[in-house]
Amino acid sequence: MGFCNDREDINSLCLTVVHRLFDRYDVKPQDIGRLEVGTETILDKSKSVKSCLMQLFEPSGNTDVEGIDTTNACYGGTAALFNAISWVESSAWDGRLALVVCADNAVYAPGSARPTGGAGAIAMLVGPHAPLVLDQGLRASCMRHVYDFYKPDLRSEYPTVDGRLSIQCYLSALDTCYQRYCDKVKAKKANHQTSVNDFDAVLFHSPYCKLVQKSFARLALVDFINSSKSKSIENHVDLQKFSNIALEDTYFDRDVEKAFMALSKEDFEKKTKPSLFIANQVGNMYTPSVYSGLISLLIDKPIEELAGNKIGVFSYGSGLASSMYSITVTSDLSQDSQLRKLVTNLSYVKTQLEARQQVHPEEYTKVLSLREKNCHTVPYEPQGSIDNMFPGTYYLVKVDEMYRRTYERVPKLK
Repeated sequence: MGFCNDREDINSLCLTVVHRLFDRYDVKPQDIGRLEVGTETILDKSKSVKSCLMQLFEPSGNTDVEGIDTTNACYGGTAALFNAISWVESSAWDGRLALVVCADNAVYAPGSARPTGGAGAIAMLVGPHAPLVLDQGLRASCMRHVYDFYKPDLRSEYPTVDGRLSIQCYLSALDTCYQRYCDKVKAKKANHQTSVNDFDAVLFHSPYCKLVQKSFARLALVDFINSSKSKSIENHVDLQKFSNIALEDTYFDRDVEKAFMALSKEDFEKKTKPSLFIANQVGNMYTPSVYSGLISLLIDKPIEELAGNKIGVFSYGSGLASSMYSITVTSDLSQDSQLRKLVTNLSYVKTQLEARQQVHPEEYTKVLSLREKNCHTVPYEPQGSIDNMFPGTYYLVKVDEMYRRTYERVPKLK
């Protein structure tokens, strides 16, 4: 599980990934015309994280950058991505690139939920000639008013959680989004009945990896119910007892869960398990979670196997907001293709994960206690060390008596 000491916060995480993206892809600040941040880690009720990121743009003279923050639990990054794509497709687009940042520092109060935390940030460029393309018109959402996970206490970093309800909401939203996605495909492609077989990979928001496996099994369940309605269930004689069940009655049905996890196990191993590499290493990053699955897939598969793939994506944020959409990977395998550039520039991920400093759980508890104690302390100078931070990482120097935060960057290796 990844976590931050008091030297890092949501601003520093975002500053780090944006500056690194500029370096790795040779992007200049003036190349960006829109910048959107998705996060639920709030330091200020008024000033956006995006406004803090503008310190990377101002030296170049580029202050003409649209966009602000988007917040709804773990879904904010997906909303930011949709907004960025809409801008590039709109009459307002001025030819420059859009930049989307998904970031959170996920921490829990002492108790059983604490191990499901994590921390991370991901930056994504949006523009023409991209190696990953969202399929037009094939997007389905489910939005509801629910108190399954929320952060009503602005004095604390910790959430209020109804664990059982949260799982129910997640699975219910998945069922709804997938069914609506299937309906949109059917309307667009001459009554084609979508199933898991249509995807080369399926990515999920991953609060914890076991829920992802159960979620993949839900897709198999929905496929089965749809095939039952069309009377094409000859290959599922042993499952016919489930053909008339209602989805809303199955969220905690162990028999249904066991049957469809077994049925979908082979497909899960092939289509989804590779996307859980980073989640297993870093924990639940909240907003970046589903996009860490995309990175995991891109660094797991040989590029020849990635080319032309169709990837299903389910993004969920409690409260609740959710969407399912699909991505098509370009088939261009030329030596200077954008796909090769993308995959090559992600080659650092495994090496950097292996180079992290490991600490004992007691140390983690001390860090969270320090953060909790000084959550609103001003003036404040962080006590955490920067000695083991990777080159190019931004860190908090101080918070002054007016709550203004100052950051510096660990020097890059020459």
